[in-house]
Amino acid sequence: MNDFLYNIFTFLPKETVDNIVYFLLIVLTFYIFNKFLKDTVKKLFKIYYLKKRDHQFNKFIFPRYDYLLKPITYAVNLYLLTHLINIFVSSLLIDKIIFLGYVFIFLIFMYEIIKFFLHGALIRKVEKEKETRRELFNLFLNITKIILILIAFLLTLTQSGIDVTALVTSFGIGGAILALSAKDTLTNFFDSIRLISSDAFRQGDWIQTDYVDGFVTEIGLVSTKVRTFSNSFVTIPNTKLANNYIKNWSKRLVGRKIKFNIKLKIQNDKNEVDHVIDEILNMLNNHKDIVNDEKLQHLINTNRVYENGLFNIADKYGVRKTMLVYLDKIDTYSMDILVYVFSVSIEWERWLQTKQDVLKDIIDIIDKSKLEFAYPKEEIMLDLKKGVSHNLKE
Repeated sequence: MNDFLYNIFTFLPKETVDNIVYFLLIVLTFYIFNKFLKDTVKKLFKIYYLKKRDHQFNKFIFPRYDYLLKPITYAVNLYLLTHLINIFVSSLLIDKIIFLGYVFIFLIFMYEIIKFFLHGALIRKVEKEKETRRELFNLFLNITKIILILIAFLLTLTQSGIDVTALVTSFGIGGAILALSAKDTLTNFFDSIRLISSDAFRQGDWIQTDYVDGFVTEIGLVSTKVRTFSNSFVTIPNTKLANNYIKNWSKRLVGRKIKFNIKLKIQNDKNEVDHVIDEILNMLNNHKDIVNDEKLQHLINTNRVYENGLFNIADKYGVRKTMLVYLDKIDTYSMDILVYVFSVSIEWERWLQTKQDVLKDIIDIIDKSKLEFAYPKEEIMLDLKKGVSHNLKE
């Protein structure tokens, strides 16, 4: 076998033998790089990650590792492929295609680097519990993507021998036609800038409009994506949102309204009614999840909330502390006590728990008093002597 191979290599020209050896070396390098080095680096990185997985930044960087490694892998593989092609053929067209390949890989790598640093900055803000606007990161990434695509397109035209300057100059009327056809897209783009700059809503906010009611998942360049409470996914053009009213239920710092009426049997004992109202007020003032002046003191001290000024900070940030318990009205069969307060939490489930606690406490207060809850009932009184029955409704 060795003699056979020796005879073949002796028979072939030296240049051909060198090319075969060179080809085999490149293939071997390609295999070692993709199967050994890359996997080894990834395993070492996993070990490092597992040792420090409690750190938030490590949790972020690990899934992004592949995105950063892929462009580098593509570049090395393209370099090896270039040498393989040059063994057999060499032409100006192939060189241009390979150059464009390097350009595209570089642009992909730049996009991933920018994305990595932006997300890293976002994670650091989240770690420090600072206020973050994720939609700004998404907007910047989308603009970066458009710029990189435009660069790739212009370089492709340049490598194809097209005079870009002359092409731009000749765009006169054609550009105007293109601008008119893309009018809606441009309008949506500028309206997205308007929505973000006016801070009408942010990613993760609960908004309600004529078109949708749900949580904002993404504010894009031309549209906003919303996940509704029925779990459907709605995409709305930004123009529709920018030119219509938007209820933003998440723009509340403290206070979600709890309002209901307590229907009690009509009583002439005014002192007992006053006593029950005082007991309810005392319970609400001492309830850990009901807003009062004491719970807002830290906001008042930091000047986030004050009574007088050029504008009401409480309205701006959505702070409510109203607490009302009054005998509101007397119906035909009942007298109604109005309870109007705000929960500390604005989260729906926590609000429901707070409301439930308040109702239970009010039931206990009424049970310990001389008052009774009013409810519709019907009594039938039978007069045995006259044989007449009377319906008394209450």
